[in-house]
Amino acid sequence: MKDLIFVATLSILAVVLALLAGGPLRIFLGLPFILIFPGYALSAALFPRKTSLDGIERLALSLGLSIAIVPLVGLALNYMPWGIRLTPIASVLLTIILILCLVAAIRRKQLPSAERFQVDTKGYFSSLTLGWREGGKWDKALTAFLVIAIVGAIATTVYVVQMPGEGEDFTEFYILGPDGKAEGYPDELVAGEDGTVILGVINREHDDMVYRTVLAIEGELAKELNFIRLEHGEEWEKAITFAPASSGTNQKVEFQLYKEGTDQPCKKVHLWVDVYESRGKMAGQRPNPQETDTVTASGI
Repeated sequence: MKDLIFVATLSILAVVLALLAGGPLRIFLGLPFILIFPGYALSAALFPRKTSLDGIERLALSLGLSIAIVPLVGLALNYMPWGIRLTPIASVLLTIILILCLVAAIRRKQLPSAERFQVDTKGYFSSLTLGWREGGKWDKALTAFLVIAIVGAIATTVYVVQMPGEGEDFTEFYILGPDGKAEGYPDELVAGEDGTVILGVINREHDDMVYRTVLAIEGELAKELNFIRLEHGEEWEKAITFAPASSGTNQKVEFQLYKEGTDQPCKKVHLWVDVYESRGKMAGQRPNPQETDTVTASGI
């Protein structure tokens, strides 16, 4: 059971460092947490017998299953209130790993001691090299290919994390609905009623930047929101409220982003809002659902 305790302990430590700290140790623990631990825990739960898989098969399966599990977690979170963020992803992955480790431990307990899988460093290394020592040329070729693929995947991931390419300089500017997802935008309001969106900025300029954000409704300046100072790669999100003063259909609510020292916006995002004089008129003028256009958020 030492391997399961080891995986569970390092997973907890990786999540704590991911949420509270950074640096090389965070990367060192984060890579196996993403690339190996989920698949290892699942393979341990599925194959508790030591004869079910040899060393290279267990390692390759751990990597493959991890690559399958992590995107599925992200896809599922996209349709949940938490969204695709660091804290939910790390928490869900940790929960999955701990549950699978518990299931694996229970399944191993149900087997005779001699049949349970357990990590034997010497025996594990021997099983990894069995295909090379005793197999034919095709077994040796397959073993070499798997080892090279695993080492290459890990090395590539480390390189991309540690040495990201410069790429193009740009800024991401976006709006999300109140729940932090690309839906649920306020598309119908009463005059003077607050609508809420989440405004986001990500600095990809490879330099420290200072931004200014402005809100305009129907081309008229409503308010200047704030100044934002971001380092390269840093992200900023904040809930922003707006309240159209007069009624009218298809009113353009536009958010503009300015870089420090410029008088022209570098980015714009907007949505269209129908504004009514009263809530009673909103109900009376609501269009047929079959003819209603979906509210859009677009960037320029």
